[in-house]
Amino acid sequence: MEPLGATTVFLVICISCLLFLSVWRKMSGSGKLPPGPIAFPIIGNILQVCSWPCHLTPFATYGPIFTIYLGSERIVVLYGYEIVKEALIGLGDEFSGRGSMPIFEKSSKGRGIVFSNGERWKQLRRFALTNLRNFGMGKKSIEERIQEETRFLLERLRNTHGRPFDPILFLNHSVSNVICSIVFGDRFDYEDKKFVTLINLLDEDSKLQRSPWTAVCLELYNFFPTLMDYIPGPHQGIFKNSLEFRKFVLERVKMHKESLDANCPRDFIDAFLIKMEEQKHVQSEFNVESMVNSTIELFVAGTGTTSTTLRYGLLILLKYPEIEEKVHEEIDHVIGQSRSPCMADRSQMPYTDAVVHEIQRFITLVPLGVPRAVTRDVNLKQYVIPKVSSQCVCEGSSYFTFFSF
Repeated sequence: MEPLGATTVFLVICISCLLFLSVWRKMSGSGKLPPGPIAFPIIGNILQVCSWPCHLTPFATYGPIFTIYLGSERIVVLYGYEIVKEALIGLGDEFSGRGSMPIFEKSSKGRGIVFSNGERWKQLRRFALTNLRNFGMGKKSIEERIQEETRFLLERLRNTHGRPFDPILFLNHSVSNVICSIVFGDRFDYEDKKFVTLINLLDEDSKLQRSPWTAVCLELYNFFPTLMDYIPGPHQGIFKNSLEFRKFVLERVKMHKESLDANCPRDFIDAFLIKMEEQKHVQSEFNVESMVNSTIELFVAGTGTTSTTLRYGLLILLKYPEIEEKVHEEIDHVIGQSRSPCMADRSQMPYTDAVVHEIQRFITLVPLGVPRAVTRDVNLKQYVIPKVSSQCVCEGSSYFTFFSF
């Protein structure tokens, strides 16, 4: 037993030395990086980040730019309006890259709008913006789609007959149908089984992502992707849901191919199929993988952000009834009770417009955003941010931008 015990102790000492050496090498090379809290070996500052509901606010005592560690990943954080503006606007090209994370690459494979990079990202982003704008001004504008869906929502609210109800599902359905009409060409009935399944998948993903245990599993996946593929956990639920989204979009793509009219695109999928056909004889970023991922991203982003904003808006107006009363008065004065609101009313409703903007400023819509990267070594203040992956997040009225390497 003694030789085995000595061997075990020796191995523990060796592993500990290697871990501390790894941490020391990173710390010793950080002379031009901003200061930050002391990080634990292996886990870094993950426990400190996860223990605060406001995430990174406690670290702001280090100033508008500081360094933390998420696991072994070194993160430079920008905190506050001025420095974020300097970085993302003043140095927009340098900060326009997208970071690399195995957890996202597994589902997106670097395709689509959100997780692509370089020229691929520029082409897909330009295409998406152009077509969303065109569909907004086509036979049925986005404003008309929203007004139409609002009528369905109001009818659903009336059917509650004054009984208490949870508005979350109602808001999710109505908001999702607006983006569905643009991406898939039509809205869904609220009771449609496939539509209900999609909304449930979104809700399940949202619950999984709010769990600290999910954050740990995702972080471990970034370090040990091959191993974590075989280990059960909440990350497997996210992968499973991603496959379900993909299956649904591929079904819609098949339906669109069978009824496609190249002279009259009905939605985003039609437009993408036409673009693919135009570029089929050249090396192109427009392929099935990019189409599926872009469609999923538009659907998820178009549903989650807006419905969450509306939900928080209701909560805030409930908390401040005096503000709700003033908004109500302005609506009655400008719009009345006999018609739907429209964009032309906005200029005549300064108070309501201000409240909407304040709600967007007030809430923490996306606590931790997707990775962002600098395209070259960047000098910011008296520090240097190397050409690495990074992540951007906005919390309440404060702005944070991450740059990890």
